[in-house]
Amino acid sequence: MTDTNTDAVEAPGRFIAERFARLQWEDLPDTVRRTTRLFLLDTLGVIAGAARAPGMHELLATLEDFEPPGQATVLLSDTPRSPTVAALANGAAAHALDFDDQHDPARVHAFCVVLPAALAAADARGELDGKRFVTALACGVELFCRLGLTCHNSLGKGWHPTTALGSLAAALTAGMIFDLDGERMTHALGLAYTQMSGTTQFIADGALAKRMGPGFAARNGVLAAQLARAGITGPHRYLEGKAGLFNLHERGEVTPEILTEGIGSHWHILDLSMKPYPCCRCVHSTIQLGLALHREGLRPEQVAGARILLGEVNAGIVGADFDIGHANPVVHAQFNAAYGLATALADGRVDIASYTPSRIRDERSRLAGRFHTEISAEIPATAIAPARIELDLADGTSLVRETLTMKGAPDDPMSEEEVLDKFFACMKWGFDTPREVAQPLAERLLGIEALPDIRPLIAEFSRMGRA
Repeated sequence: MTDTNTDAVEAPGRFIAERFARLQWEDLPDTVRRTTRLFLLDTLGVIAGAARAPGMHELLATLEDFEPPGQATVLLSDTPRSPTVAALANGAAAHALDFDDQHDPARVHAFCVVLPAALAAADARGELDGKRFVTALACGVELFCRLGLTCHNSLGKGWHPTTALGSLAAALTAGMIFDLDGERMTHALGLAYTQMSGTTQFIADGALAKRMGPGFAARNGVLAAQLARAGITGPHRYLEGKAGLFNLHERGEVTPEILTEGIGSHWHILDLSMKPYPCCRCVHSTIQLGLALHREGLRPEQVAGARILLGEVNAGIVGADFDIGHANPVVHAQFNAAYGLATALADGRVDIASYTPSRIRDERSRLAGRFHTEISAEIPATAIAPARIELDLADGTSLVRETLTMKGAPDDPMSEEEVLDKFFACMKWGFDTPREVAQPLAERLLGIEALPDIRPLIAEFSRMGRA
């Protein structure tokens, strides 16, 4: 099939599979290569930080009971498992702290799905050089971002885009590592769509299932690519068909040209945001405002109450009243704007320690009970960055603060030094690895394209956790 506008419009599923399957290391701009390396480093750091996260011990223990040893590395365990199970476990770990990247306009967490799929596929394939690894990561993330932008109100419908759309991105990533041609890549994406699922109900209910979503997506994608590799066929109209993604899941509310235009020349991966705080991105602007007020000298005892004003989608995700006795405190706090603001004001910092059960149930958190979140008619419904807080002070006066930007986004990016600081902090928190020990690992990860086989370096990372 040739690359024509007709192909893109009439058969977008086949079109994107064939276009991405042909991309090589030489097609990646230097900016894309650098971005991919930095987010690889960031995601591995976040996985290290998750070693003590609620739910991870239980997940790994379940695998111990139910899954026989295999050939694929589980980064937080000393026992390898099958590629699909390793992808599930590593994906859950990458999202366990809600500290992983996000494409803010697309509303997807990308590397927590794509990296575990790539690592599992690499173990299934065997030797894999760094250039092919980085290329597969970059292309998988690029498709993921394009899917999120195309299905621009997926979250508003109740889908969790990271889980749902992630199956397709993971299939592309694994398919590139398996060197699938355009035809088999189409089947891989179709098979991934056949397994697609994902709901925001786990957010509403504060369930640990939230962190499993990326793991499910990574597992689905690896399985889909392996099945296609073996000759199993999937629906080729997985996007445009009557029961395809666009019509069935998105109800026709899509912008298909975003998905197909400029593949290989325009890179949405460059618009990824890196998280400075380990919680839902919808809370970050509120946290920033709270930290700024703390730096100005405002303290909790001076605050009688507050209104947090967000866009409709953000408010729907993080706007519930804070419940200090919630049965699942970590997930509840990660998705609660009132808690984020209260913690920022009380502590002057928000980090992994802020989202531990003991801190969430600390007496200081009762401040969050005096804060309430509302929908602002002045903020676009799907806008993620804007936030406004209106504080009533104990002395009868009031304060108003607002922001239109978020730290870590392309218009206010984290510096490489800040990225490294986050990586080393995560390594220390989860692995108890000192900075001086983690430094050589970070340097090798940032030069991973030079390696003839990436697997020994990944194994070295995993051994640090077991040490």
